[in-house]
Amino acid sequence: MKKISLVAVLLLASNTLCALDFSGFAEKLLEKPSTSQTQTQTQTSQTPKSSSNLSNSVVTDGLKEALKIGVDYGVKELSKKDGYLSNKDVKIPLPQNLAKVEGLVRKAGGEKIADDLIYSMNSAATEAAPKTAVIFIDAVEKMSIDDAKKILAGGDEAATEYFEQKTSTSLREMIKPIVEKSMQENDVAGYYDTFNDFYKNNLKSTVESSEIGGIAKSFGLDSYLPASSDESLNDYVTNKAISGLFTMIASKESEIRKDPLEQTTSLLKSVFGK
Repeated sequence: MKKISLVAVLLLASNTLCALDFSGFAEKLLEKPSTSQTQTQTQTSQTPKSSSNLSNSVVTDGLKEALKIGVDYGVKELSKKDGYLSNKDVKIPLPQNLAKVEGLVRKAGGEKIADDLIYSMNSAATEAAPKTAVIFIDAVEKMSIDDAKKILAGGDEAATEYFEQKTSTSLREMIKPIVEKSMQENDVAGYYDTFNDFYKNNLKSTVESSEIGGIAKSFGLDSYLPASSDESLNDYVTNKAISGLFTMIASKESEIRKDPLEQTTSLLKSVFGK
């Protein structure tokens, strides 16, 4: 009898402890949400306001406003004195075929020659910049809802890609004559073309096939051998000027998306605000 009683007491105590443990565990479950619930709640609270709650027309108008602000900003900045030259993100360097020998030219006392060429190219681009705003604004006005959706879903490069598709031809037709006129006002463009043509017609084949090229390569100096280019200086500056405009506009549009301080209107806040 005593043995049976002892076993019964142990079972009863064990059941009681289990009941207490399960009771506490249940209370903890009720008091503390599960990990998955917590993550869901956190994600919900951290998710930015979705543009899916807005109409397509509102979203499109918001993006158009952001791009117009970007156009205004980019054109004004690059139209200032030395707008291209003083901006490291869009400054126009020497064309690649001349950049190879720029260091040697400067070391040989030709710093002014290199600086004058770079200055004239950037000045030509700056002179052309104010004329471009109308083309960009026209492209923004004609933007469709599908265009807007692609830009919003495409990230920082999407606006640039849109403008490249819609404006490149018109911009090139407008900018190139201005660049050509500006470049004609100094002799640098002529020096560039003369140098380029002379090298192509008289030296290129000789350098590449003779011992000069082999000697340069053996000393690791082949990268300093000048190369010719089929792209004229006017075309080069025109393309770089357009690329700089794209860069400035896309940069401002990206800031508006990410920085609440750049969302300066109620429309921008409603579309891009968190």
